[in-house]
Amino acid sequence: MLESAKRVAEKKDWIKGATGDWEIILGLEVHAQVLAKSKLFSGASAEFGGEPNDHVSLVDAAMPGMLPVINEFCVEQAVRTGLGLKAQINKRSVFDRKNYFYPDLPQGYQISQYKQPVVGEGSVHVDVDGRSVEVGIERLHLEQDAGKSLHDQHPSMSFVDLNRSGCALMEIVSKPDMRSADEAKAYVTKLRQIMRYLDTCDGNMEQGSLRADVNVSVRRPGAEFGTRCEIKNVNSIRFMGQAIEYEARRQIGILEDGGTIDQETRLFDARKGETRSMRSKEEAHDYRYFPDPDLLPLEIEDAFIGHIKATLPELPDEKIARFIKDYGLSAYDAQVLTSERASADFFEQVAKGRDGKAAANWVINELFGRLNKEGKSVETTPVSAAQLGEIVDLIAAGTISGKIAKDVFEIVWTEGGSPALIVETRGMKQVTDTGAIEKAVDEIIAANPDKVEQVKAKPTMLGWFVGQVMKTTGGKANPQAVSDLLKAKLGI
Repeated sequence: MLESAKRVAEKKDWIKGATGDWEIILGLEVHAQVLAKSKLFSGASAEFGGEPNDHVSLVDAAMPGMLPVINEFCVEQAVRTGLGLKAQINKRSVFDRKNYFYPDLPQGYQISQYKQPVVGEGSVHVDVDGRSVEVGIERLHLEQDAGKSLHDQHPSMSFVDLNRSGCALMEIVSKPDMRSADEAKAYVTKLRQIMRYLDTCDGNMEQGSLRADVNVSVRRPGAEFGTRCEIKNVNSIRFMGQAIEYEARRQIGILEDGGTIDQETRLFDARKGETRSMRSKEEAHDYRYFPDPDLLPLEIEDAFIGHIKATLPELPDEKIARFIKDYGLSAYDAQVLTSERASADFFEQVAKGRDGKAAANWVINELFGRLNKEGKSVETTPVSAAQLGEIVDLIAAGTISGKIAKDVFEIVWTEGGSPALIVETRGMKQVTDTGAIEKAVDEIIAANPDKVEQVKAKPTMLGWFVGQVMKTTGGKANPQAVSDLLKAKLGI
């Protein structure tokens, strides 16, 4: 209630309609495939891809008499994720049958969890436009995935691929705490980041291992919640934003015309940028949940939870705080460096025993910039952390200038090798001999008397002289020494 009152007072994220302001209310159900080698209730491979129906056991195909057996590792992954979300771990949980008929669900029901999930309430903090938003987690439950129906393989037939059937999913249900598309996108991004740090889900949305159902409703600020519509299976953060914006506008238009919102399930058409009706929204009673008679209640011991807790990695929020404190980084730089666990680890290798800000600048601006340009990742970078650290050392020692360092970086990127050896063998050391620099300065001043008069009247022109001296020395002169000598000789 306090958060709601604060939002009303600040008029955050309101949409202007024809008849006044509206507020979007958002809750998400994120389906994350558990990173595991085998499925939730069978030993079949959970690997992505493969020929159709190649990763299917008799349990997945619902052959008569086949009984499910719980995969302990999948339970461990769910508990690990719950701990990462600062959530309550329920020591007793129950698997239920969620009954509905669809061709890619051969059992006629999905094994899921309803009233007694493995993980209870938690929370996630996200940063949006410079402000922190807390999104409550209502629950995380385990369930088996359905197969995949293929409708575009033949003009008059549909096919079913059961490779995905039975793969373990974690359904993370948020509270309706988000009020804009940006908040929803930030929330899913943060969930994905946390799970990738934990190694519980790979987060590959293009492969369907992370997707979301988005519940959207609108209301007048401060009023009761409106009727919600659920947008199913959104598998792109960008599309999620578009779907929310469209759906909110659609609902506002209906309400302002005097109509009412039908509670329904909708799909987002990315090509048209719009949502369309799929079916009326089901309620829990429509699924006729009841405890699965083939599976005993799941009992989790304190020692099991304690072991998992002891092996948790440092998570993004804690890592950001440490980077700011230990390395003197800005909040922005710390967030960039911790966006992926591999990126954070790479930075720490570069920064070890060195100036943290200098290391961060080289990792973010030079390395990440080049990786993005060439479609590479930290895992496939041609420049190792040791090589980049060596470049930072050469700059700190005054052996090379920042400009020369970029040339060295380019050589290491394309050819490899030791930066120090490259500088030595190719004569790239910075000129620090003041006598040699002074000679170049005198020559430039003597050759440009008109510029000398101009710089005395306009000292900002000093940069032109510095550039000329650097050009004359092949970029090897120490820029600070050049600047100091010019100021002394020009009387600036």
